[in-house]
Amino acid sequence: MSSIERFETNKRMSRVVKYNGCLYLSGLTADNPDEDVQGQTRSILGKIEKFLEAHGSSKDKLLTAQIWLKDIDRDFAGMNEVWDSWLPEGAAPTRATGESKLASPKLLVEIIVTAAV
Repeated sequence: MSSIERFETNKRMSRVVKYNGCLYLSGLTADNPDEDVQGQTRSILGKIEKFLEAHGSSKDKLLTAQIWLKDIDRDFAGMNEVWDSWLPEGAAPTRATGESKLASPKLLVEIIVTAAV
């Protein structure tokens, strides 16, 4: 059995967990919550790429994604425009998008991913 590796861990959570050939990233939000949904999405996807690469993976190895939007009616198309241009051709993971209150009123999007190593 593989050991569980945890990175950037505090009492509440780990930013990344590596187990059995998979990377599990926690929910990521934008550094600048004053940006619109497209800016926030770009920021988050940049963070995802860095975490994946730092732990031996990449965006073409994504297995699944969960995307949470503050206002799905308003922001779904804008988020998808950025997501679609970021994702490599032929590498679409399974995905679900929902609407939710997020941790801060200015946050518009939060993304959680799992990827193969």
